[in-house]
Amino acid sequence: MKHNSVFKKSNPRRRAKGMLAALATLAAISTTIFPAQAEIKLVFGTYTADKPTDTVRKLKPVLKSLERILSVEFGEPVSISTQIAKDYQKGISQLVNGKVDFARFGPASYVLAKEKSADIEILAMEAVKGKKTFHGVICVQNDSDIRTLPDLIGKSFAFGNELSTIGRYLAQSQLLEAGIKGDQLKRYDFLGRHDRVGTAVGNKEFDAGALKLSTFKKLKKKNVAIRELYRFDNVTKPWIARAGLDARIMKALRVALLELKDPKALKAIKKSGFLGGSDADYDVIRKAMKKSEQFAG
Repeated sequence: MKHNSVFKKSNPRRRAKGMLAALATLAAISTTIFPAQAEIKLVFGTYTADKPTDTVRKLKPVLKSLERILSVEFGEPVSISTQIAKDYQKGISQLVNGKVDFARFGPASYVLAKEKSADIEILAMEAVKGKKTFHGVICVQNDSDIRTLPDLIGKSFAFGNELSTIGRYLAQSQLLEAGIKGDQLKRYDFLGRHDRVGTAVGNKEFDAGALKLSTFKKLKKKNVAIRELYRFDNVTKPWIARAGLDARIMKALRVALLELKDPKALKAIKKSGFLGGSDADYDVIRKAMKKSEQFAG
């Protein structure tokens, strides 16, 4: 006697299709509830005060450390690309126009950028042995008979970039303090970069020139024939956020810089760490920039 079964055997193909449809539906729901983590992309900017390759090499470890710290903070990947401007003016323009999200500038470039975009903000200032100051140098040739700043009257002088804090504004301010204006020099010129200044003086193309102490020491190690004539103070570099940068990202960047302890990264930029900073820290630079207006007469 045959009995009709209440349950029919399911079709394997139909069952497989059903499972695939269910999985597709589950995936769609999962994507909606738990969206895939999007990579946060930031653009860092600066300009060349020395060779572009040197600039990239020394900043890369810091940026890699920031990527790691920020990725942990946000719980999603953070990548930082770099734009190296060919000169100071281009670097300032990139920040002011929002082409980069944050930047590392010299003090004078920060002052000029702040004048163009009042809403840019200092994230942190670099520290040298825990302080916010470092040094610039006026150098002469090893065998030069120049011993004091007043001895530069009637001599030739090499400046760096026309917007350089050490290479122009502070150097001119120091010369003015010594009673020397531009028309009292035999001639002067702007060579664009600190390393070019030191090399030109060593090659006796100029009698003297202004450059940052770290570049002076680097050139000395390469046996460039220069010696220190005069040393002066400068304020350390600020790291700056563009106007309108997301407040959450700005806060995270500030904390990441202030807490950065990676010895490899700090060694690369020859700094001991970062300190909190404010616009008022650069008032001394504003005064020097104003004073330098007297240099050309």
